[in-house]
Amino acid sequence: QVQVVESGGGLVQPGGSLRLSCAASGSITSIYNMGWYRQAPGKERELVADVKLGRTTAYYRDSVRGRFTVSRDNAKNMVYLQMNSLKPEETAIYYCHAAASTVQTPSLRDYWGQGTQVTVSS
Repeated sequence: QVQVVESGGGLVQPGGSLRLSCAASGSITSIYNMGWYRQAPGKERELVADVKLGRTTAYYRDSVRGRFTVSRDNAKNMVYLQMNSLKPEETAIYYCHAAASTVQTPSLRDYWGQGTQVTVSS
């Protein structure tokens, strides 16, 4: 199986910045897609940003484009999310996601991190 481990969450003031990190490990043969979701209280989980294998550009939801930067280190099976100018409404649990294949399971499967709390408050 694939393990997904996150770090970097915490409390930040409005307008501040945080950098989230995520590492995937296991018998991975390929990670087709790797990125970040978030879920605020009372709301559904939403895609924030991701990077697909072989792509030179990342996807960002409209509300974060220009403020957030997602980057991927394919050699290390890691993905990062640099979040700048954070807003209180972006308080949520942030989840790392990977669509990956393994030696045991060649087809793509979804793997999720445990989630890390990001709180934007003064």
